[in-house]
Amino acid sequence: AEMTVKKFLAGFFGTNCYLAVNDETKEAVIIDPASLPENLTECVEKEGIQIRAVLLTHAHFDHIMGIDAVLERYGRLPVYVHEEDVRMLEDAAMNLSGGCGMDYTFPDGEAVKDGQVLPLAGCEFEVIHTPGHTPGGVCYYVESEGVLFSGDTLFEQSVGRTDFPGGSMSELVRAIEEKLFILPESVHVYPGHMGTTTIGEEK
Repeated sequence: AEMTVKKFLAGFFGTNCYLAVNDETKEAVIIDPASLPENLTECVEKEGIQIRAVLLTHAHFDHIMGIDAVLERYGRLPVYVHEEDVRMLEDAAMNLSGGCGMDYTFPDGEAVKDGQVLPLAGCEFEVIHTPGHTPGGVCYYVESEGVLFSGDTLFEQSVGRTDFPGGSMSELVRAIEEKLFILPESVHVYPGHMGTTTIGEEK
């Protein structure tokens, strides 16, 4: 495989922030920067990694609050978010940061759509829209590597919460069954919280 996935715990809730690194080119993307952890920046410097983009699985505050720190450090990068979560990214009440007294918003998200393929860092990240946890929740699938970044849609032996505004358990379960469980069972699943799993184990 050309891609190495490095996991860093970020932010107040120990969100999994991932660095997906192309081993040959040392280009990478950051997925769900809840914060910019020091061990991530150290790894980037030590290995000479070039960050190319930020990918958001959804716009809840515990996945987005490090965006500004990332851009300040690594320059003006595109920040991708599903079109249905763009408003949440721009609204502290919707992204739940307001309720924690932190009021975090980010105005420059680039909207992506279901089925869109983002060619980044020499790999292709396919956007799979999996609403239910949030209306614009997505997973990013790198078919060539057998890797899925599932955000808060699919966890190890669990699924995302659906009791937040815009959540729907029926939508979430349908998305998982119809869009994720059709992927090869060997696909490695990297979720937004807790441990790594595979599609086969979760089926």
